[in-house]
Amino acid sequence: MTTFLHDGDLPAEALASAAEVAIDSETMGLRLGRDPLCVVQLSDGGGDAHVVRLSRPGYDAPNLKRLLTDPGVTKIFHFGRFDIAMFYLHLGVVTAPVYCTKIASKIARTYTDRHGLKDVVKELLGVDLSKAQQSSDWGASQLSDEQVAYAASDVLHLHALKARLDEMLAREGRDGLARACFNFLPNRALLDVAGWEDVDIFAHS
Repeated sequence: MTTFLHDGDLPAEALASAAEVAIDSETMGLRLGRDPLCVVQLSDGGGDAHVVRLSRPGYDAPNLKRLLTDPGVTKIFHFGRFDIAMFYLHLGVVTAPVYCTKIASKIARTYTDRHGLKDVVKELLGVDLSKAQQSSDWGASQLSDEQVAYAASDVLHLHALKARLDEMLAREGRDGLARACFNFLPNRALLDVAGWEDVDIFAHS
């Protein structure tokens, strides 16, 4: 496994032939509109990872933006709702098409309420992920080796996780429902950005 660290943008040739790309991001916090997007990490499922430290505040990353909006590439997330909203706010793009392993887990794994990435990867893949760097300073001018390794670990298992969850969704007859949720996810993220973050628009009241 090799982890490539890039400043500013993803190289044009990176992930050029991938049909599915696992993506995650690191930010200075979890509040939309307040906390900046700092790092985006990606993998094509082949064992390597690309970690992009974004140039703020300009966010001039045309290759990354092109990938996020490429209709021929499925972007795999875990809790993509937040990442997609951040990409819209800071990169100015609507990410699609997408797949979210957290949504898939909630629809397929109804026997548990543990749907965090660490829990799902541990159960379905037997991999124990470390979350020690999750709350570190992602806005620093230089990322530590530990931060880079952590960022990479969050995308290296998403392809295998998707495959396992797809099997479970198909077995339970819920794959069509999951696809409908994935298709709606970019719009759910846009609702968050527009101010409906804490409102269930489908609720009666």
